[in-house]
Amino acid sequence: MMETGGSSSVATKKATLTPKAIIYQKFGSEARYYIEEVQEPAEYGCPGLAIPHKGPSLYRCSLQLPGISVVSGTFKKKKDAEQSAAEMAIEKFLPSLQPLSGHLRAALQREGDLNGLVPVSVMAICDSKLSNLCKFINPKVESNPFLVIPLIMRAAARLSGILATSEGQLWIRRQNPYPREIMESSISQPSGSPQSTLIEAVCIPCSSEKAVETVTLDVSSTGYYLDAISKKLGLTDAANVLVSRTVGKTSSETRLYFAAHQSCMLDLSSDPLTAKEAIHLEGPLNESLSKKGPLNERASYFSGHDIYGDAILASIGYTWKSKDLSYEDVSVQSYYRMLISKIPCGLYKLSREAVLMAELPLAFTTRTNWRGSYPRDILCTFCRQHRLSEPVFSTETTPIKAPSESPACGKKLRVTDSTEEEIEHEKGCARDTVARESAESAVTYQCGVKLFSKCQDLIVECFPKDSFKKQNDSIQNTSLKVLSWLNAYFRDLDMTPEKLNSTANSLEIRFCEKNFSKEFALCRSIHNVYQSETQGAKFLDENHISMPNTLPGQGVFSLNIDGPDSGVCPSNGCLLVISYSVSLVTESGYKKVLESSDEFEFEIGAGAVIPHLEAVVIQMSIGQSACFKMDMAPKEFVLAAAAVSARNLSLLSSKSCCLKYSLTLLRVTEPLEERMEQALFSPPLSKQRVEYAVKHIRESCATTLVDFGCGSGSLLDSLLNYPTTLEKIVGIDISQKSLSRAAKILHSKLSRNTDGNAPIACVKSTILYDGSVTDFDSRLCGFDIGTCLEVIEHMEEDQAFLFGDVALSSFRPKILIVSTPNYEYNVILQKANLSSQEEDPDEKTHIQSCKFRNHDHKFEWTREQFNCWATDLAAKYNYSVEFSGVGGSADIEPGFASQIAVFRRTSPPDEDEHLKDTDSAHHYKVIWEWNRPSTYSS
Repeated sequence: MMETGGSSSVATKKATLTPKAIIYQKFGSEARYYIEEVQEPAEYGCPGLAIPHKGPSLYRCSLQLPGISVVSGTFKKKKDAEQSAAEMAIEKFLPSLQPLSGHLRAALQREGDLNGLVPVSVMAICDSKLSNLCKFINPKVESNPFLVIPLIMRAAARLSGILATSEGQLWIRRQNPYPREIMESSISQPSGSPQSTLIEAVCIPCSSEKAVETVTLDVSSTGYYLDAISKKLGLTDAANVLVSRTVGKTSSETRLYFAAHQSCMLDLSSDPLTAKEAIHLEGPLNESLSKKGPLNERASYFSGHDIYGDAILASIGYTWKSKDLSYEDVSVQSYYRMLISKIPCGLYKLSREAVLMAELPLAFTTRTNWRGSYPRDILCTFCRQHRLSEPVFSTETTPIKAPSESPACGKKLRVTDSTEEEIEHEKGCARDTVARESAESAVTYQCGVKLFSKCQDLIVECFPKDSFKKQNDSIQNTSLKVLSWLNAYFRDLDMTPEKLNSTANSLEIRFCEKNFSKEFALCRSIHNVYQSETQGAKFLDENHISMPNTLPGQGVFSLNIDGPDSGVCPSNGCLLVISYSVSLVTESGYKKVLESSDEFEFEIGAGAVIPHLEAVVIQMSIGQSACFKMDMAPKEFVLAAAAVSARNLSLLSSKSCCLKYSLTLLRVTEPLEERMEQALFSPPLSKQRVEYAVKHIRESCATTLVDFGCGSGSLLDSLLNYPTTLEKIVGIDISQKSLSRAAKILHSKLSRNTDGNAPIACVKSTILYDGSVTDFDSRLCGFDIGTCLEVIEHMEEDQAFLFGDVALSSFRPKILIVSTPNYEYNVILQKANLSSQEEDPDEKTHIQSCKFRNHDHKFEWTREQFNCWATDLAAKYNYSVEFSGVGGSADIEPGFASQIAVFRRTSPPDEDEHLKDTDSAHHYKVIWEWNRPSTYSS
């Protein structure tokens, strides 16, 4: 029935069996798994796309058993498909094992007067139908599960001819003995002498002054595990052991076990119990419980209901999957990991497997930069840990209005030789276009969330005003606001109501103080996680860092950085990869490694790690190593990080003990340009550039448009949100991956809007080309307007000059809009410091310390360099040019973040110049083409 754990050591934990393991136990090598790769179609199909696009590779598993077979669904991983097939086979063909049957088998093996006695407490937790019926009779069972016990006992007393009970005893057994054949089939006698298994559990003393400690349960293969637990609690009968609901994951068997003293028993007469009487049982039951002594606050906090006396935390029990006893060791470390998992920052730390390093980030950045569990998942887990209802999210959408006069367009710096008549004509067309505006299909999302108790009492609600382009971003950011506020509460449990309200208001949170206090009443006595027991333990020396925004007595000292400076240093928004270890050290030289990682990634400036670490790492360059010491972290986190021996435990309260951090900076990924811009500009700079271009396109009354370097189609997609005069739209790029993405986006939007009243009703055709913007293709000649947003800096500088020549000499659009980063603005984005402004302006030495905004940029021009490039081009090819930009201001140094040049053709092109090359100059490949059905053509 069980594995032998040996006589002197704790047995290796026995993990809960997976479905595949259960199938192997039943069928062995006769169970055969056949994996089939399934090529699913692309999630977003795009008719006419010349680029072959396959969907993700998925796997399906066929499980062959003797006489039967099952086929799973499709999964991304082969092992998931195998487990799914095994689970299907178990559900369909293997009999389910009621957990209560395991208790009954064990009870039938007990000797003497205990034979056949089943504790009522296990009936309450194993029989869900019985539990639900009791909740229907008395809804207060939801908050106090032990109200089920008197209900079961009184019902059993009514069945005296079938069941036997005893006054004041919490057990039930069958009145008449079981038939011999049932006894023989239910009890499997092991061969040889009985074996024993040693299982590790944790004792939580009632007195908070006593430490939590490990205990060992000695469970015999012919015995009952509740008897072993009752022995540890000093009880003579397992019937006097009460069992809590599961602690932590509901799939586990981790529960609290504690004594049910005689004083908590009611007069369990055989009179029928009415629903009205059942509701009033809670009063006398609680009254009797109060006579049992002091409340076990730590155990009560874990279970969610009152527990009196010492308690045992163990992961052991009978499950639906196997008739064998399922168990896992529970250590003191496990206890503390469960303890910190009830705090938002603790949940995040555990998800990152970096208890002593990670912190709950200050903001939800992006999916690519966020590490660990997402805020929404953490909030849902937090609610489950505290026995609250699942969070209720609600999202609202707001249409995006057309940017008739977008402030993002900026001021004009200079205009050269504009044709006034042409400009006035374009403005008149724009006014006519604006007059035809209708409601737009593009929307932004706002999300609200409410937290309720199990009794549906409102506890917290948050409705931020922030809007997001993606629904998921709005949900994650709202979740993070609530988590940040809850985290602030756990950080300072002595926070005054005034400060708690002020913090809530700053995060657009409202809460019911009465309900909040009720649900988190025990937190104050349990959590003291931000008050170190070793404050003042320092090895102060000259190399000491004063940390802003850290707690008193928790600074960084004894800092030492080794290795040559490689010149590659992190800045805000960078993704770093470090290796690290955290050790417990003493003045005498003792060292114990608590936590380590070969590769740990985080984003600088997001608050995703402890501030001490970030303060050190920003002083390092790639390849350098650093060591520093820090005051003791909160005891709960230290104990959750690693298994600590009795000696280590005594050191935690010693003033000679501190933490030593050792780390090496392995890699630095420069911050994406978009990430830096989003952090500084609202709306993001990328959106401001698009809005600038959209405004000019609409004002131009153009019928044809070509977007040079269209990428994933952000500009073309935005254009389709507004009424324009455009009939033909063309995009060109050298990235087939980006073109494929653009094709799907455009196809989806164009296919949905084929009626004559849609904003894009004028668009008759859209084409995407694969090709270089420096190559000429006669099919793109003479367009009304061309755009090239943040493209030229991705070329070599000589290629950017070539593009300017090809665009204005060969393609010759009436209008060309070109934007590129202003290198001088990088000092703002990267939060660097300008050197002395008194240096020679011709040398521009003060900007040499700035990095390019993106690792893919080949160059970035200053304002002077960009103006020279554009002015020379305009003069050379009979264009006028005006300069503007978005982000920042022309009148304030260092100008616009993105500088923009708008070229306007001042003379008609020479038709003969291009006609001679029309037939041969087709250098681009059509990737995707869309034409409006003739039914809808105007």
